[in-house]
Amino acid sequence: MAVTVAIVTANAYYIHPIVGEVADSFGVSDAQIGIVPALNQLALVFGILLLLPLGDRYSNKTLSLVFVGAQSVFMLGMALAESFALFTLASTLLGFVTIAPYLIPTFASKRVAPERLGQVMALLTVGVIFGILVARVGAGIVAETFGWRAVYWCAVVLMAGITVCLPVAMRSEGKVNKGPRSSYIALILSVFTIARSNRDMVIGGVIQALNFASFIAIWLGLALYLTGDDMGYGVDTVGYLAGIAIVSIFVTPRLGKLADKIGPRRARMIAAIAQCAGIALLYPLGGSVWQIIVPLFIINAVGPTIDVTGRMTFLTEEPEIRTRLTTSYIMLMFVGGALGSILGTSVYDWAGWAGTCALMALVSISVLALSIYSYRSSAERI
Repeated sequence: MAVTVAIVTANAYYIHPIVGEVADSFGVSDAQIGIVPALNQLALVFGILLLLPLGDRYSNKTLSLVFVGAQSVFMLGMALAESFALFTLASTLLGFVTIAPYLIPTFASKRVAPERLGQVMALLTVGVIFGILVARVGAGIVAETFGWRAVYWCAVVLMAGITVCLPVAMRSEGKVNKGPRSSYIALILSVFTIARSNRDMVIGGVIQALNFASFIAIWLGLALYLTGDDMGYGVDTVGYLAGIAIVSIFVTPRLGKLADKIGPRRARMIAAIAQCAGIALLYPLGGSVWQIIVPLFIINAVGPTIDVTGRMTFLTEEPEIRTRLTTSYIMLMFVGGALGSILGTSVYDWAGWAGTCALMALVSISVLALSIYSYRSSAERI
């Protein structure tokens, strides 16, 4: 399941290291190209709201197969698009059906003992990290050699493979939870009712929205910075730097186990402190491609733990509402991602790398403040 999550998640991140090359290909500005990842993230918010709650009623396995197949179609559309409008449309529709990465963790949470929840969520998060890593490193290298369209053709092949393998990855379907016997509209509206009654999910969702916004904005800004006139590197360099995310693959499972021991809110607070320190180093070390490895290493080592611990605070609730709680959480997360996509390119276009770093500092301080508040007002502190 972690491999499935990796391949399906990667689709939204191929654009990051090649954002400059795609913009040049279609003749649009640095600010305009930010529309592509922004609409992808916003479409995912609507897809999560309208499609993900179905996981509390129907087979997660069947839903995942349907949505992965749809992703394959829209990924093909991106590879074939001859205009910026068609490319943007295909990317937006791709975002709308990218539901499988969020069905699978809920599917797994219903089949694991509570004391192993952090470890299992961390493993699936490693899948997300690996997908982003492969997308960014691979996209930069492939685009530098064969052009940006080759990136999306490779993605189409990967999606075809995972469509065949997914039934095996989710073979332990067990008894399907039919969920509430209500109308589709009532099911969707219940997402908001359940969310209002779960303070941990709301706080965790806002924290992860800010965390994800900073993640997106850093990499979009960095791609434009490194490939622009200031630094003059190729898109392959952006891909190589993205490879730093490999540290997360080794660190996140260990931090997940730590969160099982000390509590998710305390672990999240510690991770937020470390992330603040890393983001504070982005500007002073940003003049050298070698020095910037240090803050990127810190950010990639602890950033995913904020997401893992956020999910842990509400995935111990009753199984029949977990998918809908996840729906609200992921919606908040991708609203943050959309804002990060817009701000990451727009702020860079307006104020350069210094402006991007200032924005990230403000966001990381907000993440830390909310994490401290959540911990201090919880039973974990006692």
